[in-house]
Amino acid sequence: MRPETEFDPDFTRMDLPDLRINYDPVDPDQFDRPITSFCLETSKDNDDLPLHSHRKGQLVVASHGSVMCRAPGGLWIVPPQGAVWIPAGVQHSNCVADFGKLYTVFIDPQVSMLPRTCCTLMITSLVRELIHRLSVFPPLYPLEGPTSRLGRVLLDELVQMTTTDEMYLPISADARLQHLAAFMLHNPGDRSTMDEVASRYAMSESTFARFIVKETGMTFGRWRQRLHILLAMQRLTAGSSVQAVSLELGYETPSAFITMFKKTMGKSPRRFLAERSRMINSEILS
Repeated sequence: MRPETEFDPDFTRMDLPDLRINYDPVDPDQFDRPITSFCLETSKDNDDLPLHSHRKGQLVVASHGSVMCRAPGGLWIVPPQGAVWIPAGVQHSNCVADFGKLYTVFIDPQVSMLPRTCCTLMITSLVRELIHRLSVFPPLYPLEGPTSRLGRVLLDELVQMTTTDEMYLPISADARLQHLAAFMLHNPGDRSTMDEVASRYAMSESTFARFIVKETGMTFGRWRQRLHILLAMQRLTAGSSVQAVSLELGYETPSAFITMFKKTMGKSPRRFLAERSRMINSEILS
């Protein structure tokens, strides 16, 4: 792994809560194979791993618990039945819930046809099973043989997966936006009006509205809602109740939070949790 170098200083100073890695990191660049898969399980309160990069691209797949990825441009939550792709050479750090379980797939850029920017991929059950199966074999598998063929099938399947930006919170290099994002991540229940937020940065409401759209491509209301969705996904997959999450995010009632969640995600939190539970149970049975 390469240490943090030539990285936007504003981003590295951004004080984000709980963005730590709590599993023994793997250096994928020591394995001379086009694709490798590892299953990692977290403990509790391990040491932090600073922003770093690999020569290879990295696909992060959550199996149990939440995973939030930090990279230039923003934050990504790894969704159920999904993954976050981090291209080769991109500085990043992954925050994994205590006692979580994830798969990391490292892909040599010479064989990868995945996007050149970070993104969320919605993956199929077949891809999840291929990733799981590949992780069982040693990373230095024979270049010709069943494991190598399994890796090639996985590569062919990955390029067909759909990308989505629903699990992405854009955060540009502007110090004001970085400060605002850090404040809201620490204080998700803050319900300040746009005029009140604008005044903190010596802007008029109209100037602040234009600033947010310019830096994020979203209105302030939409951007704050996206932040709430990411935090809700993180909390719900870690076992928090809908009522607890709604209170933490500043909603007056759980029903108000449920309405927002369903409007944004297309399903209620209860259904989301049920689908998550079925997916985990199917992995345990397999």
